[in-house]
Amino acid sequence: MINLIKQKYAFLLLLIALISSSKTWAQQDKLFSQYMFNMMALNPAYAGSRDVLSATALYRNQWGGMTGAPQTATFSIDMPVNRERVGLGLQLFNDQIGLENWTGAMLSYAFRIKVGERSTLALGLQGGAMSFRWDLAKADLGNNLSDPAFASNVSKILPNFGTGIYLSNDRSYLGVSVPYLIENNLNDYDNDQRAKVRRHFYAMAGFVIGKNSVKLKPSMMARYVNGAGLSLDGNLNLWFNDRIAFGASYRHNRFSTYAGKIQQLPDGSVLRGDALVGMIELQLSDQFRLGYSYDWTRNNLNQSRKFLNIPTHEIMLRYEFGFSKSKILTPRYF
Repeated sequence: MINLIKQKYAFLLLLIALISSSKTWAQQDKLFSQYMFNMMALNPAYAGSRDVLSATALYRNQWGGMTGAPQTATFSIDMPVNRERVGLGLQLFNDQIGLENWTGAMLSYAFRIKVGERSTLALGLQGGAMSFRWDLAKADLGNNLSDPAFASNVSKILPNFGTGIYLSNDRSYLGVSVPYLIENNLNDYDNDQRAKVRRHFYAMAGFVIGKNSVKLKPSMMARYVNGAGLSLDGNLNLWFNDRIAFGASYRHNRFSTYAGKIQQLPDGSVLRGDALVGMIELQLSDQFRLGYSYDWTRNNLNQSRKFLNIPTHEIMLRYEFGFSKSKILTPRYF
């Protein structure tokens, strides 16, 4: 019980430090360990790239068991049309952390150009809206804590759009994207406490090595946010008979960020955001895939309480409806 109280108190102090900061900050985009299997969330040009009607659901429970910890759920569906020259997609998501909730829907359009026998270059656009709610008035600040930033709730509908480029074939991909271009205001302050959505810039790449029953699949992703610096994800997956894969990832942030701002704790120390990830992928049938990942978070939130070294779970389900069995039987690694 005492440890639970300490966890709640430390998380609340972190939230207060972020919201009441005199520096401009913005919502941090959704984080996934299995980003290579959830590309629609990062790059609208991915729509239609699997050459079949594909539906993917993903749920992430970060720092499980901790009150107010991030929880994210997404569902996406995409397909090629017009003789595979166009990709269409829909993404639905909900992202909850502490007093903050995002719910949104984005439509994606990708214009696909054949640049080789098996390679396609896609130019993508997405547009939609997000419902943003900040229940600041529900915060329990205690008897000795007060802050004008918690005086009232915030509720907004935020339209946005994004773009991306995606070059791919059945064994490799390369892409860059900016999923949200509009830097919406999240509150109505007229001073330097105004909060904004920051643009996130992504670059991603991956490829497959080997043609026999055992294949190695490296991939990487780089993300840049102004004011928060560069973060890197590197992943290695080892596939056996195109049916089961074991993988490991390493995620490194120069500094851990939330809301596009370096996380500085009340004691003045900086929270670093490295993580080790283990994952498994199961191709249960020609059409159904299951994925699971487990994160070991490595940071210095509090030198005396390592309570963030608790599990982060992520599960992914994908179903390929397909238009012909021949397409489903062609392995798609990304």
